Amino acid sequence: MKKYIEIEEEVYNRILAGKYVDGSMHKAHRSSMLVFRAFNRKPRVRIKDRLIRMLEHGWVKESEERIKVYESIPKNLGTPRVMNVLEREVKEAKNALIDWELIEAM
Repeated sequence: MKKYIEIEEEVYNRILAGKYVDGSMHKAHRSSMLVFRAFNRKPRVRIKDRLIRMLEHGWVKESEERIKVYESIPKNLGTPRVMNVLEREVKEAKNALIDWELIEAM
């Protein structure tokens, strides 16, 4: 016994391309044919973070909800130098935020 499934051409092409398609399948009214309807979902729009300042070993960025500070310091500097670099970078990040706020206020 063979069953036929009615699929839109656009959905069929996506399936042939190996893409995943969300949807629902149901039996057509007064027919033995199955019908597949893909969900029309909006693509998620990702808002990129705005760079405030590049630091020597990282960056300071602003997103809609957060201020992000990233640091990546090489281990081979040794603990005392790493601590000094951290203090210096934090001061620089604080100054960058103050400068950024002044620029935004203008």
